[in-house]
Amino acid sequence: MLDIMEGVPAARWQDDKQLHITLRFIGAVERPIAEDVAVALSHVVAPAPVVALAGVGRFEKRGRTDTLWVGVTPHDALASLHRKVDQACVRAGLEPERRAYLPHLTVARLARSAGVGFAVDPWLAVHAGLASAPFPLPHLVLYQAISGAMARPTNPSRDGRSIRRGEPEPRRRVRKKDQQGETICGLRHWH
Repeated sequence: MLDIMEGVPAARWQDDKQLHITLRFIGAVERPIAEDVAVALSHVVAPAPVVALAGVGRFEKRGRTDTLWVGVTPHDALASLHRKVDQACVRAGLEPERRAYLPHLTVARLARSAGVGFAVDPWLAVHAGLASAPFPLPHLVLYQAISGAMARPTNPSRDGRSIRRGEPEPRRRVRKKDQQGETICGLRHWH
């Protein structure tokens, strides 16, 4: 992956701690809601998906690329898990996710003012054939993104065979009311 993280000036390339596959964007929530979401997610049980990286793409806002990503397959297994996570979030009081789910790994973010559109198409062309060997994603975690950085996960699972939230750890890592940030439920592969 590190080999593709270059070639677009002013791109904010994600570091290892930030790499994850989002299953559900939760947004900024108060601590009680975050705790309810954590409890609801503790009941999500599914086989750990085995995935592979496949190709690259971009997300645009108002005609400008703001995110570069790597595709993740198989889509069906991740979409099924996405639905389970979304249902758990709804049970915790959140609105259902309305956007179409596209499994991906964000590798870079681009400021709208960066003016690097000229570099994006060549980057996409060079890395279009990106592929990896299959690997498992055994950890369903809650993340908190603060000021563009990804905080440590909340209660990663300790079971490599299935996705199930582990027992609470001594230190709570769910978003605190006084912090600025967004909560994300995602998958992570620790090496």
